[in-house]
Amino acid sequence: MAWRDAAREDVDAVFRLVRGLAEYEKLLHEFHATVEDFRAALFGPHPVAHAMLAEVEGRVVGVCLWYRTFASFLGRPAIWIEDVFIEPAHRRQGLGTAVFRLLAARAVEEGCAALEWNVLDWNAPAIAAYRAMGAVPREEWTDQRVSGQALIRLAGKG
Repeated sequence: MAWRDAAREDVDAVFRLVRGLAEYEKLLHEFHATVEDFRAALFGPHPVAHAMLAEVEGRVVGVCLWYRTFASFLGRPAIWIEDVFIEPAHRRQGLGTAVFRLLAARAVEEGCAALEWNVLDWNAPAIAAYRAMGAVPREEWTDQRVSGQALIRLAGKG
């Protein structure tokens, strides 16, 4: 049982697991990504994200997507964890904690100010695990998003 950086040939596994996350979060209706989208984002000429995969006995059972951001008030980079998903049969075996530890170590080595992520408010098991790791909620912040037709209108394109 170990995490490793994803390689180009792992794109199908990344896609499968992120789709599994969308299903788990009851957000499959928002999942429009393709395998090619992941290939371009992770391994194209200008990668915008990174993926790590968890393997148990040679089978990929978990994914973590992350990217670097900038904490402007602290003047240093940060790591944003976009997704962590582990197949249900392999949860509660330490894989989730392990990937957060790996990314925390990377953040410290790179001089990052923080490791950040979101969690759905109904996901009590994840929230409990995050609290046990020392994470604290930023309740004064509310996520905002512009996408789809609203993004096109905001860009003055429609």
